[in-house]
Amino acid sequence: MLPSERQKKIVDLLATKDILTISELMTIFDISIETVRRDLTLLEKQGSIQKVYGGAKLKDISFGEPTLENRLMDRLSQKEAIGKKCSEFINDGDCIFIDSGSTTFHIAKQLTNKKNLTIITNSIPVVNELISTDFEIIIIGGRIRHNERSVVTYDYIFNFSELNIQKSFICASGITVENGVSDFNMQEAVTRKIIIERSKEVFVAADSSKFHRDVTINIATLGKIDYIITDSQLSRTIVNNFKKTNTTLILAED
Repeated sequence: MLPSERQKKIVDLLATKDILTISELMTIFDISIETVRRDLTLLEKQGSIQKVYGGAKLKDISFGEPTLENRLMDRLSQKEAIGKKCSEFINDGDCIFIDSGSTTFHIAKQLTNKKNLTIITNSIPVVNELISTDFEIIIIGGRIRHNERSVVTYDYIFNFSELNIQKSFICASGITVENGVSDFNMQEAVTRKIIIERSKEVFVAADSSKFHRDVTINIATLGKIDYIITDSQLSRTIVNNFKKTNTTLILAED
């Protein structure tokens, strides 16, 4: 295994476990203590991890990400319109995933007229919004990320292969034709990647301010995204650029 491949695997492992010790890494990769230390030193310099006594943990990369409270109030009418448009794709009896985030939260608010839904989510606000319904609600187990009111470090997400997720509604902080969708937090991105792989159809719900920018962590190329639902303020140039892709861009009227 090349050093770069091993270092990527170390970051991936840390996305599912709070701390990995040096001895654990030596056993997992069958490498010497000197090699582990070199890998961790390089990853720390790259800003991917933080070394701790006897091991390492994932660095919480959230620089530049506004708080959920601020985002819930920002562009409110656009997000409400996006939530309503997303709900039009949800049929009675569907099994869906609703991501954590201020835009996808508005999908949950539009589901009161649906029947027999199974909702999988990592969003505590989504659970609170739907708790009085008779929907089947499944929340991913893990550690609470307080500022996002979401659940991360998913030891249980890998059991979800038995669930038939028909439609997933994913958030993103950045969207470009060239690189697809991206986000600020590593652990949120890991979850979204897994959910995307396990869903029949993938929707990205994001307001127009998220377009034409890449942020810290790549989630998926457009080849893995079926639909992007955004607001009608998206520029005509960006709309035309998306016509060259296989991803369907849908504008929700305010």
